[in-house]
Amino acid sequence: MDTEHTYHYGVMARAIALIDKADSPLTLDDLAAQMGMSVAHFQRLFSSWVGVSPKRYQQYLALDHAKVLLRDHFTTLATADAVGLSGSGRLHDLFMRWEAMSPGEFKRGAAGQTIRWGTFDSPFGPAVVMATDRGICGLGFTAETGADATMADLMARWPNARFTEDPATIRHWAEPALAMQGETRLHMIGAPFQLKVWEALLAIPSGHVTTYSEIAGAIGTPRAVRAVGTAVGRNPVSWLIPCHRALRKSGGLGGYHWGLPVKRAMLAYESAQSDAKAG
Repeated sequence: MDTEHTYHYGVMARAIALIDKADSPLTLDDLAAQMGMSVAHFQRLFSSWVGVSPKRYQQYLALDHAKVLLRDHFTTLATADAVGLSGSGRLHDLFMRWEAMSPGEFKRGAAGQTIRWGTFDSPFGPAVVMATDRGICGLGFTAETGADATMADLMARWPNARFTEDPATIRHWAEPALAMQGETRLHMIGAPFQLKVWEALLAIPSGHVTTYSEIAGAIGTPRAVRAVGTAVGRNPVSWLIPCHRALRKSGGLGGYHWGLPVKRAMLAYESAQSDAKAG
């Protein structure tokens, strides 16, 4: 496994912790010094990783950035194109095709399915990727939860499947997906209500956010906000099905299955890249 992105995420996670502890915004010199790096190295690291300077990136890592996103980059799902449970879409520069497992297959706990898995490098540290012969069905991040817990969590979702470690076979899907380039396939394994929620998440553009209540209304269950939150948290294909883009109406981050530092990192990463492309 290439460790470049893992190193980048480790640096970023440390930067988040330092920014949160500071009483006021840190200067570039202060932040670099507390990270134990030269200003030049710190500048190069962040600029190569996300495309903006550390000074600019610190704005995206601020605790109140979610409120800024809701104010300036809120997506109303009622206006989004319906994609159906079998379709395609674009995420960053990645073209995805997806299909859903039948309800009967899901109820049987994916019995008869062989799920191959491997650990790959990602912009947010090591990622466990799982796939059936029809596409990626699981993606979890280990930086905050640990590799063993991430594996156990994903495997428990499909208790009757056969699991085999085989990164070489699924690499042609996993690496484009994590790099957000090329084309990959998703095989969405979930209950019908969960699939509706995940479908709605796929309609949120990168650099934008929505709310749990907005998703509930968009799928025709406006009072089921709590159930929507649960389904968002059970998304098995994190980052690709962008559950990190769902926030509370108050501007709070809400939860994130693989740890809130990862969610904040994803939102900051996408915001920085979106703004950099815009100008």
